[in-house]
Amino acid sequence: MYHFFVEENQITDEKIYINGADYNHIKNVIRLKAGDEVMVSLRSSQIGEKSCNFMCELAEYTDSDVVFDITDKDALDTELPCQVILYQGLPKSDKLEFIIQKAVELGAVQIVPVAMKRCVVKLDDKKAAAKLPRWNAISESAAKQSKRSIIPKVRPVMSYAAALNEAAKCDISFVPYENEKGMAETRRLVSSISAGNTVAVFIGPEGGFEDDEIEEARKLGMHTITLGKRILRTETAGIAFLSMLAYALE
Repeated sequence: MYHFFVEENQITDEKIYINGADYNHIKNVIRLKAGDEVMVSLRSSQIGEKSCNFMCELAEYTDSDVVFDITDKDALDTELPCQVILYQGLPKSDKLEFIIQKAVELGAVQIVPVAMKRCVVKLDDKKAAAKLPRWNAISESAAKQSKRSIIPKVRPVMSYAAALNEAAKCDISFVPYENEKGMAETRRLVSSISAGNTVAVFIGPEGGFEDDEIEEARKLGMHTITLGKRILRTETAGIAFLSMLAYALE
């Protein structure tokens, strides 16, 4: 089943109007016909904002819109019961694109690239801004594929200090750390998360965290945890944590 996102002004009590690039895609690429069913979600990536999903049937084409009849206003919500923000240490090459795709598939509501001391990649503001549209396009594509209720936002690159201060405002924050021991504590902390909580998780770059970065996180009340006995790559660690979270909460 195809999945599309719309703005609030494209929805009426009984109908949804899709236009722009999606209009061409529906009419000329996938060639949907009257009566074909799709899922439509309200485009949103605000933390804590309720998702809205609709089941619809294609009614007609106009010169500028595909018109859908709403058949179910309370379609299945595919979001995690908590809101997870992934603070990802900047990796090299195209690893961040892979991380964004998989984090969206697994339920993160935002992805924040973070400049840390051991990051191999150094992006100035101009280069980072140029990459944002592509990163968000990857998020939107992954959201459609995985039937997410929202399109998670990929935000501009942040400094580590700024990211820590922001994450400290979340209900609970995690820092998977290769020198931490004891999965029992990881299980206890993950199981303590309640529906509606905001959850921050910090993933280090290829070289890992510096000791002083870990101490800064601990001073702000963040939990350093282990993800197991094996050392995971930066592109694996966030996936592992999100998978654990989904298993525990869903």
